[in-house]
Order: sequence, then C-alpha cells, then structure tokens
Amino acid sequence: MAKDTEYLVGMLRAAGDITRLRLLLLLLEAELTVSELTQILGQSQPRVSRHLKLLGEAGLLDRFKEGTWVFYRANDRQEAGVLSRALASLSDLAGDPLLASDRRRLSEVREARAGEASAYFKANAPDWERLRSLHVPERDVENAILKLLGQGEMESVLDAGTGTGRMLELLAPHIVRGVGIDASPEMLSIARDRLAKWGPRCQVRLGDVYRLPFIEKSFDAVLFHQVLHYLDDPAAALREALRVLRPGGRVLIADFAPHELEFLRTEHAHRRLGFSEREVAGWFASAGLTLLAQEALAPSGGNEKLTVMVWLAQAPGEAQSGTGAGKVGEAA
Repeated sequence: MAKDTEYLVGMLRAAGDITRLRLLLLLLEAELTVSELTQILGQSQPRVSRHLKLLGEAGLLDRFKEGTWVFYRANDRQEAGVLSRALASLSDLAGDPLLASDRRRLSEVREARAGEASAYFKANAPDWERLRSLHVPERDVENAILKLLGQGEMESVLDAGTGTGRMLELLAPHIVRGVGIDASPEMLSIARDRLAKWGPRCQVRLGDVYRLPFIEKSFDAVLFHQVLHYLDDPAAALREALRVLRPGGRVLIADFAPHELEFLRTEHAHRRLGFSEREVAGWFASAGLTLLAQEALAPSGGNEKLTVMVWLAQAPGEAQSGTGAGKVGEAA
C-alpha cells in the first residue's frame, strides 16, 4: 500500500507544474515529437525535454523511437491513465485560455501532418490506382474482414504491417485497443494522422513483423492485410504472431491468390506473387492454428486480374471472454 501511495504522490508531483500539465494534456490528445511540442508551447527544446523526462520517470508518459525521431504519448493505462483523464476533465472545467491556445496550436500541427500525407498520396496515386484497378473494390475486402472477425468488441488487436492504418480505422468501433506495426516511418506518419480521432484506442509503432515488440499472449487477434507478399519468410512472421496471440485468439490474412503479374515484383517490390490455399493451410497446420474460414474475392472481367483471399484461423486454447481480459503488453 505504501508503495502504491508513493507512486501516486510521485505522479501528482510530476503533473503539479503548469508546463508539465500542459504537456500531459497535449499528449493525451496525440503522439507528438519534442520538436512539435516546442512549437506548440513556445519553449526551448532542452526545457521541454527536461519536463518530458520528469513525466516519464513518474510513469505518466510512454516514449517510442522511430528511426531518428522519438514520439511521446500519455500513458493511458492503469493509475496513470485514471489520473491523466481526471486532470483533463478538471482542465476542461477551468477553461484556461493558455490551454485553449495549446489546443489551437495542436490543431495546426495536425493540419501540417495532414498536408504532408496528402502530398505523399498525390505523388504515389498513379501507382496505387493501377493496383486498385486489378482487384475487387477495397470495401468488398473490408466487408469480408468485418464479417469473418465478427463485430463483437475485442479487447486488443494487432495490425502487422499496418501501412496507412486503414485496418485499425475500420476496426476501431469494435476494439478496446488496437496497435499497428510498420517498418516505414512515412506510412506511420500517415497512419498516425488518420487514427488521431480515435485517441489512445488506436496507436502505431515502428517495428519488425519478425520481432514484434510485445510480450507473449498480448492480443486477441492479429491481422496481416496485404503484407505477406512483401516478406522473405511469411511463415516466420505468422509464427511470431502466434507468440503474441492469446489462447483461442484469431489470425486473419488478406492477400492475393497466385497470379503471374511480374510487374508487381519488379515495380512494387512484391516478393511473392500470391499464395495458394494449400500453402496457407500448411502454415496454419505447422503453427498449430485451426482454419475457421476462407473467402475468395475475384474481380469481374479480364484475365489479368487479382483474386483477394481472406483466411481466418484460430490458436489453440480457449478465447478470453469479455473485454476486461487484460491489455496490450509492450516489451520494455
């Protein structure tokens, strides 16, 4: 009990400074870099970094490195999350003009991010449009994913190779907590902006699908949406997903059936030209997963078209019941 009280007092002391309170409230709203925070607060980088260090030591912040960038977010779990949300509610009642100014500047930072994302999409739009024209509309694939996963609420979901974060956005109404992993900082920047409206419910991290930065048995479901055809060893990525999957958890794969469109390999870095039902079934069997369902989504017309396959499998053991079956556990 004494340790718990000391922990609480430590958090209160850390938050009991106007600059640190401003930082905490901003980081409840979004993941931000030191550079963005200095821009919003109008304070020097060393000063902001010192305050972030104190908040982190008190357990009120999480810190995530992406290449040369470091992102911060308010710790929304357990006592830290309860305290931060209480402080946010009280600050809303106070109606402080300084905090209102911080929120306006945060909106400007988000708008700048959105502008960069828009420019990136515009530059790459011709290639993406060509790919989209080769298979069924994305809404058909998304509907199949929702149907197979079910629309009941899930505690925690991992989107391995999240890209622009679209799968987390799709699943956000049905999950308590979702995390996306991707190796591309540019894609994560787009995903972070796309998911901002969902707050801490949906987060993204720089990571390797072969070495997921999570403890064992962390997730109720893992998704691979149009990811495996880029990998040297898709089966190894699946085995790593199984490590972080809870007993009875589900794995969903959406990818192409076998095809002969070589330009996808030479121009778009596709390592594999689709996967057969037999191959995927072999992965599942080797990993101890049970195939629950599969669906083929074939486009109409033309021979050089791509069929999208959606597979759903389940890990051994009983699934967690309810939504309070634990939380996403990130490795230290």
